Amino acid sequence: MGVPATNPGAPAADAAGLEALVRLLAGRGVVVLSGAGLSTESGIPDYRGETGSRRRGTPMTYQEFTGSEAARRRYWARSHVGWRTIAGAEPNAGHRAVEQLRRSGHVAAVITQNVDGLHHAAGTRTAVELHGALRRVVCLACRRTTSREELDGRLDALNAGFRAGSARLNPDGDAELPPELVDGFRVAPCPACGGVLKPDVVFFGESVPEPRVRRCFELVDAAQALVVLGSSLTVLSGLRFVRRAAAAGTPVVIVNQGATRADELAAARVGLPLGAVLTEAARRVRSG
Repeated sequence: MGVPATNPGAPAADAAGLEALVRLLAGRGVVVLSGAGLSTESGIPDYRGETGSRRRGTPMTYQEFTGSEAARRRYWARSHVGWRTIAGAEPNAGHRAVEQLRRSGHVAAVITQNVDGLHHAAGTRTAVELHGALRRVVCLACRRTTSREELDGRLDALNAGFRAGSARLNPDGDAELPPELVDGFRVAPCPACGGVLKPDVVFFGESVPEPRVRRCFELVDAAQALVVLGSSLTVLSGLRFVRRAAAAGTPVVIVNQGATRADELAAARVGLPLGAVLTEAARRVRSG
């Protein structure tokens, strides 16, 4: 089928899972729920990988960010470096296949837990970005929203000569830096009111806006099937939609390299690289 297996014991189950995925897509009305694993082929790391173990400690929390000037300095210094990689990343074969399936009417909607904007860049402008997007910045005082590119230019001007070299990137777009580089970093205030700027993403400890959650539930309730792509579903933010679909009797297919928290709810699973699986699925749907 042109899709490599991840281990010798998996091919039969993966082949059956791919067949189930193609059947559901051919029936149309599929809602996609994507996670960080979909973006690894674009050079952006995921949170846990195949082992399920977190690759790093808990990311910045909302409470820490809003409560500490030093925490904000640390966040923006690290994010300023990491943003270059996020901004330069290109949609991969998986993103492109999802958009192809959406244009052909086989995928009805896309919900993504990712903040990298790669679905958007692939043309899926209607994707619901559950956790927001790094390409936008919001002022916590006046709520004015600006682009990350604009802020990037201002941070460059404030921190002339700031050089980080190579740094390890995390999935939420920040890079690991030594304290001495962070300490002297200057943070830009809101250009309109002087307030605190925050990336327009949902931090740990912060709630997803309720209207956005309601919209996702509406999409899941209307779906003929739910397909999970590249998510371990470890956090409730995404898991609740799978539970909702399964409780309603809506078929769930999970495509993820590694176990997930909802494997027992899935009608089928595929444990193969997402780009190859989705490209092959789109080809079969198109030729079927």
